[in-house]
Amino acid sequence: MKPAATTAGIVASCFGFVVIGALQALYGPAIPHLLEEFAIGPAQAGLALSAHFVGALVGVLAFNRAHARFSNRQLMAASYGAMALGCLLFALAPAWSVALAGAFVVGLGFGGVDFGLNFLFSIGFGRRSAAMVNLLNAHFGVGAVLGPLAIAWFGAENFRVLFLVFGACALLPLLAGGAISNGVGAATDAAAAAPARGRTTLLVLGAFLTIYVLHVAIETGVGGWATTHLVAVGWGAAFAAGATSAYWLAMTLGRFGAAWLGLRATPAQIMVGACLGTTVSLVLAAHPTLAPLAYVLVGVFIAPIFPTGLAWLAAVHPASRNATASVIAASMIGGVAFPPLIGGVIGLAGAPAAPLFMAGLSAICVGATAVVVVTARRA
Repeated sequence: MKPAATTAGIVASCFGFVVIGALQALYGPAIPHLLEEFAIGPAQAGLALSAHFVGALVGVLAFNRAHARFSNRQLMAASYGAMALGCLLFALAPAWSVALAGAFVVGLGFGGVDFGLNFLFSIGFGRRSAAMVNLLNAHFGVGAVLGPLAIAWFGAENFRVLFLVFGACALLPLLAGGAISNGVGAATDAAAAAPARGRTTLLVLGAFLTIYVLHVAIETGVGGWATTHLVAVGWGAAFAAGATSAYWLAMTLGRFGAAWLGLRATPAQIMVGACLGTTVSLVLAAHPTLAPLAYVLVGVFIAPIFPTGLAWLAAVHPASRNATASVIAASMIGGVAFPPLIGGVIGLAGAPAAPLFMAGLSAICVGATAVVVVTARRA
């Protein structure tokens, strides 16, 4: 089987994921200066990230729909170009409405790159696909660390320059555009056109949709509420913030580890172990003394779920391209809808209830992985 990308293409793709990770992470640290620059309130400033994710959702769906008419290379080039254009709009925006439009366009390109490369890496390297898609997503985490560091180093007042710099970086992977295969998509289009397997296919897809919505809900829920929970159970604010940063770092390192593990274990084995480990870690996080370490363990265990699940989905579902688009789009719903819901749980039952609520969501993911395992064996 011809791989999805040459060595140059793999390097360029990983760099592209560093860029999209950094861009997503730039908005939050830039908010203090956005408030002053555009004379807006916190709620309005938060719309920048919302516009980004709405654009990303549209980008995923548009990339998938356009795949039948355009090559992988053309679609990736358009996605990187959209990110660069959106960064330019955001950086030079004279008014907040233009900045929001820029964030939406950045999101369009973000969604195309996220879906396009995740799909190619999840099906394009044979038995190594699980390892390669984990390696790819680990670089997203690298970018998510670099973005806030850049804001801290250069100052939020220079957010316009930083968006211009990262927008220019978004064009660099185009230099290796020819190193990405166009043949992978064509082969998968044939699979996408294959007849579905009735209820079995729907059951598998439903299980994956459940896993992706809920695991992203947990991922963003821990990132958004771990600090609040830790402070509520007696830890200092600075320590709690550091523990939350350690959670994100553990997730990044966990994906590099999963890239190694993907060469030695099946996607099903990794997924079952990851979901079980996440559930147990969240239960431990309900204990005040164990909570900081438990959140780090959550980062380690949750790390492989998103990328490894894509490789597993491609192996067990006949229409993998459409299915991949569906689960990536659905995962964004988890990131948008559940953090406020977790906030509501905290409001009703107190911060200590948050990890147990998320442990319940993770237990549902364990059940969904079991459904896929059993269904795949019977197919």
